[in-house]
Amino acid sequence: MIAPSGCVDGIAAALLANGLVLRGGFNFAPGGAPPTGSPGARAVLLVGQAGAAPWPHFLRWKQSRSIANPLDTWSREVIGAVAETVGARAVSPSDKPYLPFQQWAMRAEGLKPSPLGILMHPQYGLWHAYRGALLFDDEIALPAVREVIHLCDSCVEKPCLKSCPVDAYSAQGFAYQSCLAHVRGASGEPCRNGGCLDRNACPYGTEYRYPPEVQAFHMASFARATN
Repeated sequence: MIAPSGCVDGIAAALLANGLVLRGGFNFAPGGAPPTGSPGARAVLLVGQAGAAPWPHFLRWKQSRSIANPLDTWSREVIGAVAETVGARAVSPSDKPYLPFQQWAMRAEGLKPSPLGILMHPQYGLWHAYRGALLFDDEIALPAVREVIHLCDSCVEKPCLKSCPVDAYSAQGFAYQSCLAHVRGASGEPCRNGGCLDRNACPYGTEYRYPPEVQAFHMASFARATN
């Protein structure tokens, strides 16, 4: 059975009411391995954000709550409520065992990773995120994934690899512990207050750049990391 495309339009409208957007989707190959923990899944729709559009909705929700990981909790509630209306199962990037969200995103939108590991979007640059996904027991009528330009291929200077004071990103990968120590330390105030300097150095999608308070929120969450 294949769900009609109108179902997708309704889902997109429901998510948009909270600043979230559909980020593409696909049907799993017949007979292929389904996602871990969901043996009956036949299709997936990715849910995320472009820029900081969800931020005002999240702040209103957060005012009356004091909980750990509030953004994850808000995302689960919003996406879960939409999932219930269409008979889908909502999953999150923080679910364990971890689901292959980045691989799903690359397949759904045709994106490739930037030197920072964040997927580079031809419109949003590095200023986007995936907040969850909807898994369906039936296939969905979806348009073919269009080919997109990978902006990093034409970026010669690579300023995203030259702005971090501790060279956290390099050809060898992400120096997690060095980055974490810097963000927590006295010299890490610019990063804590304004976000990752390497990410902010990227020249693409700047009109979608998260405001400083949003970047500070995410950096505070990173600084609280325990591993």
